[in-house]
Amino acid sequence: MRITVDSDRCVGAGQCVLSAPDVFDQDEDGLVVVLDPRPAPGEHDVVQQAGDLCPAHAITVNED
Repeated sequence: MRITVDSDRCVGAGQCVLSAPDVFDQDEDGLVVVLDPRPAPGEHDVVQQAGDLCPAHAITVNED
């Protein structure tokens, strides 16, 4: 799994952090930060959920 984010699209809703706090965080402006761009297999479901919940579609999740 590989995660990319488009911080220009991020609206700071924080759904990613709530869904996968070990993988995502927010910077001082509230924009998404990826803590782990290649999370462990046990995190894949919550990361996919975070991408699906993002209201701005700022998160892209690709399976390797």
